[in-house]
Amino acid sequence: MTSTAEIVDYLDELLETATTPDFPHAINGLQLANTGTVRKIAACVDLSTRSATAAVEAGAQLLLVHHGMFWSGLRPLTGAVYHRTKLLIEHDVAVYSSHLPLDKHPEFGNNVLLARHLGLTPTKDFAKFKTISIGARGVSDILTADIVDRARTFARENGGDVVSTSIPPERQTLHWAICTGSGASADTLLEASALGVDTLIVGEGPHWTAIEGDESGIAIIYAGHYATETLGVFALARHVADRFQLEWTPIHAPTGL
Repeated sequence: MTSTAEIVDYLDELLETATTPDFPHAINGLQLANTGTVRKIAACVDLSTRSATAAVEAGAQLLLVHHGMFWSGLRPLTGAVYHRTKLLIEHDVAVYSSHLPLDKHPEFGNNVLLARHLGLTPTKDFAKFKTISIGARGVSDILTADIVDRARTFARENGGDVVSTSIPPERQTLHWAICTGSGASADTLLEASALGVDTLIVGEGPHWTAIEGDESGIAIIYAGHYATETLGVFALARHVADRFQLEWTPIHAPTGL
Protein backbone atom coordinates (compact mmCIF):
# COMPACT_ATOMS: atom_id res chain seq x y z
CA MET A 1 0.00 0.00 0.00
CA THR A 2 1.28 3.46 -0.96
CA SER A 3 -0.12 6.92 -0.40
CA THR A 4 -1.88 8.47 -3.35
CA ALA A 5 -0.02 11.73 -2.76
CA GLU A 6 3.36 10.01 -3.07
CA ILE A 7 2.43 8.47 -6.41
CA VAL A 8 0.99 11.74 -7.69
CA ASP A 9 4.12 13.67 -6.70
CA TYR A 10 6.27 11.11 -8.48
CA LEU A 11 4.16 11.22 -11.64
CA ASP A 12 4.06 15.02 -11.68
CA GLU A 13 7.85 15.16 -11.55
CA LEU A 14 8.45 12.32 -13.99
CA LEU A 15 6.06 13.72 -16.60
CA GLU A 16 6.86 17.40 -16.02
CA THR A 17 3.14 17.91 -15.58
CA ALA A 18 3.23 21.48 -14.27
CA THR A 19 5.44 22.86 -17.05
CA THR A 20 4.04 21.06 -20.10
CA PRO A 21 1.52 23.07 -22.17
CA ASP A 22 -1.64 21.32 -23.30
CA PHE A 23 -5.17 21.87 -24.55
CA PRO A 24 -7.55 23.61 -22.11
CA HIS A 25 -9.60 20.56 -21.13
CA ALA A 26 -6.66 18.19 -20.60
CA ILE A 27 -6.16 19.23 -16.94
CA ASN A 28 -3.12 17.00 -16.48
CA GLY A 29 -2.41 15.50 -13.09
CA LEU A 30 -4.70 14.31 -10.33
CA GLN A 31 -8.28 14.90 -11.48
CA LEU A 32 -10.12 13.01 -8.76
CA ALA A 33 -8.78 12.23 -5.29
CA ASN A 34 -9.49 9.19 -3.15
CA THR A 35 -9.20 8.73 0.60
CA GLY A 36 -5.43 8.54 0.33
CA THR A 37 -4.00 5.08 -0.35
CA VAL A 38 -3.38 2.83 -3.35
CA ARG A 39 -2.96 -0.93 -3.41
CA LYS A 40 -3.60 -1.51 -7.11
CA ILE A 41 -3.35 0.62 -10.27
CA ALA A 42 -5.47 0.31 -13.39
CA ALA A 43 -4.64 2.00 -16.70
CA CYS A 44 -6.61 2.82 -19.83
CA VAL A 45 -6.59 5.26 -22.74
CA ASP A 46 -9.95 6.91 -22.05
CA LEU A 47 -11.97 7.60 -18.95
CA SER A 48 -15.47 6.27 -19.54
CA THR A 49 -18.16 4.37 -17.68
CA ARG A 50 -16.73 1.25 -19.25
CA SER A 51 -13.19 1.87 -17.99
CA ALA A 52 -14.35 3.12 -14.58
CA THR A 53 -16.43 -0.03 -14.12
CA ALA A 54 -13.48 -2.20 -15.13
CA ALA A 55 -11.20 -0.38 -12.66
CA VAL A 56 -13.69 -0.98 -9.85
CA GLU A 57 -14.09 -4.64 -10.80
CA ALA A 58 -10.29 -5.02 -10.83
CA GLY A 59 -10.08 -3.65 -7.28
CA ALA A 60 -7.97 -0.62 -8.25
CA GLN A 61 -7.67 2.55 -6.17
CA LEU A 62 -5.94 4.59 -8.88
CA LEU A 63 -6.88 4.83 -12.53
CA LEU A 64 -4.24 6.23 -14.92
CA VAL A 65 -5.70 7.60 -18.15
CA HIS A 66 -4.54 9.47 -21.24
CA HIS A 67 -7.85 11.21 -21.94
CA GLY A 68 -9.38 12.30 -18.66
CA MET A 69 -12.56 13.39 -16.99
CA PHE A 70 -12.91 16.74 -18.75
CA TRP A 71 -11.82 15.84 -22.28
CA SER A 72 -15.14 16.74 -23.88
CA GLY A 73 -15.27 20.10 -22.09
CA LEU A 74 -17.23 21.45 -19.16
CA ARG A 75 -20.41 19.46 -18.62
CA PRO A 76 -22.95 19.26 -15.80
CA LEU A 77 -22.72 16.28 -13.47
CA THR A 78 -25.80 14.59 -14.87
CA GLY A 79 -26.52 11.41 -16.80
CA ALA A 80 -23.50 9.27 -17.69
CA VAL A 81 -21.04 11.86 -16.32
CA TYR A 82 -22.74 11.74 -12.92
CA HIS A 83 -22.96 7.95 -12.83
CA ARG A 84 -19.30 7.30 -13.68
CA THR A 85 -18.12 9.99 -11.24
CA LYS A 86 -20.35 8.54 -8.52
CA LEU A 87 -19.02 5.07 -9.27
CA LEU A 88 -15.41 6.20 -8.86
CA ILE A 89 -16.06 8.11 -5.64
CA GLU A 90 -18.14 5.36 -4.03
CA HIS A 91 -15.37 2.82 -4.71
CA ASP A 92 -12.55 5.18 -3.71
CA VAL A 93 -10.83 5.25 -7.13
CA ALA A 94 -8.60 8.24 -7.82
CA VAL A 95 -8.03 9.42 -11.41
CA TYR A 96 -4.71 10.70 -12.76
CA SER A 97 -4.66 11.95 -16.35
CA SER A 98 -1.67 12.70 -18.58
CA HIS A 99 -2.12 13.87 -22.16
CA LEU A 100 0.73 15.74 -23.86
CA PRO A 101 3.12 15.16 -20.94
CA LEU A 102 2.79 11.44 -21.67
CA ASP A 103 2.80 11.82 -25.46
CA LYS A 104 6.17 13.56 -25.42
CA HIS A 105 7.95 11.55 -22.73
CA PRO A 106 11.26 10.12 -24.02
CA GLU A 107 10.85 6.78 -22.24
CA PHE A 108 7.14 6.17 -21.70
CA GLY A 109 5.72 8.37 -24.46
CA ASN A 110 3.24 7.06 -27.01
CA ASN A 111 5.33 8.31 -29.92
CA VAL A 112 8.70 6.77 -29.07
CA LEU A 113 7.07 3.51 -28.00
CA LEU A 114 5.02 3.24 -31.19
CA ALA A 115 8.12 3.92 -33.29
CA ARG A 116 10.03 1.14 -31.58
CA HIS A 117 7.04 -1.20 -31.81
CA LEU A 118 7.07 -0.66 -35.58
CA GLY A 119 10.80 -1.38 -35.79
CA LEU A 120 11.78 2.27 -36.22
CA THR A 121 14.44 4.12 -34.23
CA PRO A 122 13.44 7.62 -33.06
CA THR A 123 16.32 10.10 -33.14
CA LYS A 124 14.68 13.54 -33.33
CA ASP A 125 11.58 15.42 -32.20
CA PHE A 126 8.53 16.18 -34.31
CA ALA A 127 5.09 17.81 -34.05
CA LYS A 128 5.75 21.16 -32.40
CA PHE A 129 3.13 22.49 -30.01
CA LYS A 130 3.82 25.81 -28.29
CA THR A 131 7.10 25.28 -26.38
CA ILE A 132 7.36 21.49 -26.83
CA SER A 133 7.52 18.78 -29.48
CA ILE A 134 5.07 15.95 -29.06
CA GLY A 135 6.13 13.40 -31.66
CA ALA A 136 9.22 11.67 -32.96
CA ARG A 137 11.01 11.13 -36.25
CA GLY A 138 13.97 9.29 -37.69
CA VAL A 139 15.58 7.83 -40.78
CA SER A 140 15.18 4.36 -42.22
CA ASP A 141 15.45 2.32 -45.38
CA ILE A 142 12.35 0.16 -45.40
CA LEU A 143 9.44 -0.54 -47.69
CA THR A 144 6.56 1.74 -46.71
CA ALA A 145 4.22 -1.21 -47.24
CA ASP A 146 6.10 -3.10 -44.51
CA ILE A 147 5.41 -0.28 -42.05
CA VAL A 148 1.75 -0.40 -43.04
CA ASP A 149 1.65 -4.16 -42.42
CA ARG A 150 3.27 -3.78 -38.98
CA ALA A 151 0.92 -0.95 -38.09
CA ARG A 152 -2.09 -2.97 -39.24
CA THR A 153 -1.15 -5.93 -37.08
CA PHE A 154 -0.71 -3.64 -34.08
CA ALA A 155 -3.98 -1.77 -34.71
CA ARG A 156 -6.00 -4.96 -35.09
CA GLU A 157 -4.58 -6.26 -31.82
CA ASN A 158 -6.05 -3.15 -30.23
CA GLY A 159 -9.52 -3.21 -31.74
CA GLY A 160 -8.88 -1.04 -34.78
CA ASP A 161 -7.43 -1.11 -38.26
CA VAL A 162 -5.20 0.88 -40.60
CA VAL A 163 -5.94 2.98 -43.64
CA SER A 164 -3.33 4.81 -45.67
CA THR A 165 -2.85 7.01 -48.67
CA SER A 166 -1.85 5.33 -51.94
CA ILE A 167 1.44 3.48 -51.48
CA PRO A 168 3.15 1.78 -54.47
CA PRO A 169 4.62 -1.65 -53.56
CA GLU A 170 8.17 -0.53 -54.27
CA ARG A 171 8.00 2.74 -52.30
CA GLN A 172 10.74 3.18 -49.68
CA THR A 173 10.49 5.13 -46.42
CA LEU A 174 13.70 7.05 -45.82
CA HIS A 175 12.53 9.70 -43.35
CA TRP A 176 9.52 9.01 -41.17
CA ALA A 177 7.65 10.94 -38.47
CA ILE A 178 5.06 9.93 -35.87
CA CYS A 179 2.39 11.90 -34.07
CA THR A 180 -0.06 9.60 -32.31
CA GLY A 181 -3.74 10.33 -31.76
CA SER A 182 -5.18 13.06 -33.98
CA GLY A 183 -1.75 13.63 -35.49
CA ALA A 184 -2.61 14.55 -39.08
CA SER A 185 -3.18 18.31 -39.18
CA ALA A 186 -2.18 21.37 -41.16
CA ASP A 187 0.68 22.01 -38.75
CA THR A 188 2.11 18.48 -38.84
CA LEU A 189 1.87 18.27 -42.62
CA LEU A 190 3.64 21.59 -43.03
CA GLU A 191 6.33 20.55 -40.56
CA ALA A 192 6.75 17.16 -42.24
CA SER A 193 7.12 18.78 -45.65
CA ALA A 194 9.67 21.30 -44.37
CA LEU A 195 11.75 18.53 -42.77
CA GLY A 196 11.71 16.26 -45.80
CA VAL A 197 9.59 13.58 -44.15
CA ASP A 198 8.26 11.08 -46.71
CA THR A 199 6.09 8.95 -44.38
CA LEU A 200 3.84 10.24 -41.60
CA ILE A 201 2.35 7.81 -39.09
CA VAL A 202 -0.61 9.10 -37.08
CA GLY A 203 -3.69 7.90 -35.27
CA GLU A 204 -6.25 9.79 -37.31
CA GLY A 205 -6.83 12.99 -39.23
CA PRO A 206 -9.37 14.95 -41.32
CA HIS A 207 -10.26 13.63 -44.77
CA TRP A 208 -8.46 16.46 -46.53
CA THR A 209 -5.10 15.45 -45.04
CA ALA A 210 -5.03 12.36 -47.26
CA ILE A 211 -5.28 14.56 -50.34
CA GLU A 212 -2.75 17.05 -49.04
CA GLY A 213 -0.33 14.29 -48.12
CA ASP A 214 -0.65 12.58 -51.48
CA GLU A 215 -0.05 15.81 -53.37
CA SER A 216 2.92 16.67 -51.13
CA GLY A 217 4.59 13.30 -51.65
CA ILE A 218 4.00 12.24 -48.05
CA ALA A 219 2.50 8.82 -47.42
CA ILE A 220 0.19 8.97 -44.42
CA ILE A 221 -0.56 5.88 -42.34
CA TYR A 222 -3.64 6.28 -40.13
CA ALA A 223 -3.22 3.59 -37.49
CA GLY A 224 -6.10 4.54 -35.18
CA HIS A 225 -6.39 7.13 -32.43
CA TYR A 226 -7.08 4.57 -29.71
CA ALA A 227 -4.52 1.99 -30.80
CA THR A 228 -1.63 4.44 -31.17
CA GLU A 229 -2.18 5.72 -27.64
CA THR A 230 -2.36 2.43 -25.75
CA LEU A 231 1.38 1.94 -25.34
CA GLY A 232 2.25 4.94 -23.19
CA VAL A 233 -0.32 4.65 -20.43
CA PHE A 234 0.30 0.91 -20.01
CA ALA A 235 4.08 1.40 -19.89
CA LEU A 236 3.65 4.19 -17.35
CA ALA A 237 1.38 2.09 -15.12
CA ARG A 238 3.80 -0.83 -15.26
CA HIS A 239 6.67 1.45 -14.28
CA VAL A 240 4.82 3.04 -11.36
CA ALA A 241 3.61 -0.34 -10.11
CA ASP A 242 7.17 -1.70 -10.17
CA ARG A 243 8.56 1.37 -8.42
CA PHE A 244 6.03 1.27 -5.59
CA GLN A 245 5.67 -2.53 -5.52
CA LEU A 246 1.99 -2.48 -6.38
CA GLU A 247 -0.26 -4.57 -8.59
CA TRP A 248 -1.51 -3.12 -11.85
CA THR A 249 -3.91 -4.11 -14.60
CA PRO A 250 -4.45 -2.84 -18.16
CA ILE A 251 -8.00 -2.01 -19.20
CA HIS A 252 -8.72 -2.43 -22.89
CA ALA A 253 -11.70 -0.42 -24.13
CA PRO A 254 -11.23 0.08 -27.89
CA THR A 255 -13.30 2.75 -29.59
CA GLY A 256 -12.71 1.40 -33.11
CA LEU A 257 -11.35 4.82 -34.12
